[in-house]
Amino acid sequence: MRYLPPAHYSIAVTSGILVSFAPSLLPRPPIMQGVVTGLLAALAFAMAALVRRVVELVRDDTRGPGRDSVRVLSLLFAAIAVSWAVVYADHWQDGLRRAMGMASVGPTHWAAVLASAILTFLLLVGAGAGLGHLARRVGRLGTVTAALIAVIGVQVVIGPAAWNALTQSYSEANATMDVSVHRPVGGALAGSPASTVDWESLGREGRRFVAGGENDAGIRTYVGLDSAADTNTRAALAVAELDRAGGFDRSTVVVAVPTGSGWIDAHAADGIEERFDGDVAIVGLQYSFAPSWVTFLFGRDAANDSAVALLSAVERHVAGMPTDRRPNIYVYGQSLGSVGGSAALRDPGTRSQVCGVLWAGPPAGSVDTGGATVLANTSDPVVWWSPKLITSRPDLTLAERDAPMPTWLPGISFVQTSVDLLAALSVPPGHGHRYGTEQGTALPDCQAGAPIEPRAASYAAPTR
Repeated sequence: MRYLPPAHYSIAVTSGILVSFAPSLLPRPPIMQGVVTGLLAALAFAMAALVRRVVELVRDDTRGPGRDSVRVLSLLFAAIAVSWAVVYADHWQDGLRRAMGMASVGPTHWAAVLASAILTFLLLVGAGAGLGHLARRVGRLGTVTAALIAVIGVQVVIGPAAWNALTQSYSEANATMDVSVHRPVGGALAGSPASTVDWESLGREGRRFVAGGENDAGIRTYVGLDSAADTNTRAALAVAELDRAGGFDRSTVVVAVPTGSGWIDAHAADGIEERFDGDVAIVGLQYSFAPSWVTFLFGRDAANDSAVALLSAVERHVAGMPTDRRPNIYVYGQSLGSVGGSAALRDPGTRSQVCGVLWAGPPAGSVDTGGATVLANTSDPVVWWSPKLITSRPDLTLAERDAPMPTWLPGISFVQTSVDLLAALSVPPGHGHRYGTEQGTALPDCQAGAPIEPRAASYAAPTR
């Protein structure tokens, strides 16, 4: 029975599999689940091999292969534990899908999980074994030298080249003209023939935002990264364009802080126009063309600076208007937009005239929710995820329970939530990181134009 794996390998791999099947926040696609299972199992296998090697070096000897009975018992334990985990995961995934109106999993789901998990595990373990064999052939000095060359190569050549290629791809995507999005003809919209902002300069998401208001009564103003040279100039252009379109003649101006790619949720814009019966102007300013996660990690200051510049410029213009003609000012932000909006409200030069704030899906621990209306689903991994999740429970006091919620487990919940971020938008509205028109309709009443005061944050139930 020497062909059976040592007990410590069986226990380690089983532990990795159990972690991968721990309850998730969102329904897990089968291929994604399989890759995660294979990855964690391979990492656990590698850790077991490393620990065994360290023990051998410390004791300066090698232990025997172990008794066959121990190997058999460890495999029996693994079979029972993995079977239980799969049954429980099947039950949990079906519960999530029922809550979100999605089809339940079936045999084909688990067949795909099994196949992708085995393939991932074998590829990673095989790659590790190959590297180990190569390291033994070249010796310790050769291994260290190769590792140093690899690290320097990644930092000096591969890393910058990959980053430049990624940045270029984001820039090209931002500039790509979507033939299904048509330039508006109404003068109330940015990019129209009457606008001072070029249609092409709005960027992909800006063009979608303004085109979506073609048949609505509201005013939509947007300035893209290519519309002007720097943040302050773009903010000034946005205010001038808003003034040209008659936005300051409306009863309400909503400063909408986009996400990283410049996206303003169409549901939010529709909800805002519904909330104020069309007597509203929405203004947004693009600060990046990269996805939110890239901007959140590497360019968060751009979101903050852009929100501060735009809100300050709007407030200065409103302050110069006759008192009886001044519109109410609201601030709205979803995801990374709420981070930028929160920074704008903390700036000493803003907030004096803001009478209402709404954050949708604010990233955990990154947004000041005092005085704001907060929309957050308990199934939204963005609301859960932060490095603190490794050792402490998430703060979900402002979140609405929309689906079964897993128990927080140290370390494991962080792993599961990190994976859930990849599928945060792959669920119906009202779940995960997807919100509906309540992003606009839930904006609070403005008390006779008085500025907002700090108060306990409130929650507005989303439209299901």
